[in-house]
Amino acid sequence: MMEGNQTVITQFLLLGLPIPPEHHHLFYALFLTMYLTTVLGNLIIIILILLDSHLHTPMYLFLSNLSFSDLCFSSVTMPKLLHNMQTQDPSIPYGGCLAQIYFFLFFGDLGNFLLVAMAYDRYVAICFPLHYTSIMSPKLCVSLLVLSWVLTTFHAMLHTLLMARLSFCDDNVIPHFFCDMSAMLKLACSDTHVNEVVIFIVVSIFLVLPFALIIMSYVRIVSSILKAPSSQGIYKAFSTCGSHLSVVSLFYGTVIGVYLCPSTNNSTVKETVMSMMYALVTPMLNPFIYSLRNRDIKEALIRVLCKKKMSL
Repeated sequence: MMEGNQTVITQFLLLGLPIPPEHHHLFYALFLTMYLTTVLGNLIIIILILLDSHLHTPMYLFLSNLSFSDLCFSSVTMPKLLHNMQTQDPSIPYGGCLAQIYFFLFFGDLGNFLLVAMAYDRYVAICFPLHYTSIMSPKLCVSLLVLSWVLTTFHAMLHTLLMARLSFCDDNVIPHFFCDMSAMLKLACSDTHVNEVVIFIVVSIFLVLPFALIIMSYVRIVSSILKAPSSQGIYKAFSTCGSHLSVVSLFYGTVIGVYLCPSTNNSTVKETVMSMMYALVTPMLNPFIYSLRNRDIKEALIRVLCKKKMSL
């Protein structure tokens, strides 16, 4: 479509990942396997928590929501990447790009806030064990979940609407495997100052603040654990928190690597690879981290499988 002497972009081209042509099929099979593993692993966690009454606790309520968030977060980008790799068609409509931005931010932020809720749950469980039931009441848990969903909706909608007001004229090639906000801002032919200021402010609040709260909660947890009278109590507490800390390290390590530690050399390749880490690798590893390090999940799986065998 023409406006004056400018062509208004109606679709974008996703360059995808820097993969040599001879390795194309190998990486397609690898990404497909990883994506299916992500979907299956997170679905198993969700189904186990739904079916086993022993897991109807605040921690597993948050974990089931985190698994749902991880499943959806990976599904925002991976099916499109796999489709583009298979068809060799890198195009994505303008509306599809905005939808990707919205849901990528939504489920990414949701996982972010759920990690904070889980850190608070562990903090109360270890530092105030006698008051855990009264503090982590069903009302508080539901309130934390509702707050997480409302804040993520606001954040994703804010950035999507700000992106929708921009004009894209000549260059429509996105050097990424999905419609990344920062990559699209570089293509805009209208003023992006407002977008950049909002991104800086909101990222500081929605990423740095939750990370700081998690760190603070674990500083308190560690200090409380070290005061524990028995080595068994220390081991149990560290074991309980180990899986959550692993997930936090994976998630924030890769996100901070992309957004807060930019590199000048080969930044596009680096950002693309790091984005793949938190968009696919982290959601895939989360179910393994929680199941392999979590006795409750393993016992729930055994109970569900035994019930199924008995019913047969």
